Amino acid sequence: MKVLFVQHDHVSPTGPVGDRFRARGFETEEILVVQQHQFGQPNVHFEFPDIANFDVIVPLGAPWGAWDDACIGNWLIPELEWIRAAATSGKAILGICFGGQLLARALGGSVAPGPKGEIGWTAIMSDEQSIVSNGPWFQFHYDRWRLPPGAVEIARNPVASQAFTYRHCLAVQFHPELTAAGLKDWLAWGGDKKVIQDGQDPEVMMQQTMAEEAAARERTNDLVDAFIDRVSGLKLA
Repeated sequence: MKVLFVQHDHVSPTGPVGDRFRARGFETEEILVVQQHQFGQPNVHFEFPDIANFDVIVPLGAPWGAWDDACIGNWLIPELEWIRAAATSGKAILGICFGGQLLARALGGSVAPGPKGEIGWTAIMSDEQSIVSNGPWFQFHYDRWRLPPGAVEIARNPVASQAFTYRHCLAVQFHPELTAAGLKDWLAWGGDKKVIQDGQDPEVMMQQTMAEEAAARERTNDLVDAFIDRVSGLKLA
């Protein structure tokens, strides 16, 4: 079995999500859409690979909006079409934050700026805690999706929908892949200013993330296991 991670920017490591797929016997491959030197101008050309070469696709987060065609430009519509083709063909997809928003939009829902952003460790309300627990999960987003036709929302909080399933796909609004090392890079590449603008202390957020990391990894392991065993439709040997 082979899983493809779509890293939209250079500070999106696969973290515990990638670790768990490998622990479950999957071969992993990563592609990077926007190179580090293009971070400030993400409108680049990118060719997405043949979905037939992979059993699972995991589109990860991004600092841009999944609604922002003007900013992202050349690769946004092709990725939406690529994800739509994968999802409607029955391919297993785990969409994370921006990746989940792409899945919503690709399937006929929509994505737009929400009334407020969510940054930091956040509890959610899950109808399917055996798939997605109540957390806390790390959030870093300003947008929210409207569910596509045929999707089933399984988690939410007062700010935004937090998870939905569609056929063999699972979208989550939060970041199960986050570690303290990952947050350090996010803060270094402009996230610190956004945290401060949100009225929070980046240093305390980093300390909290370090303290939460072991428990968060266990929650992520359970999430990936549930996706593989209950959502993906894959038959593992």
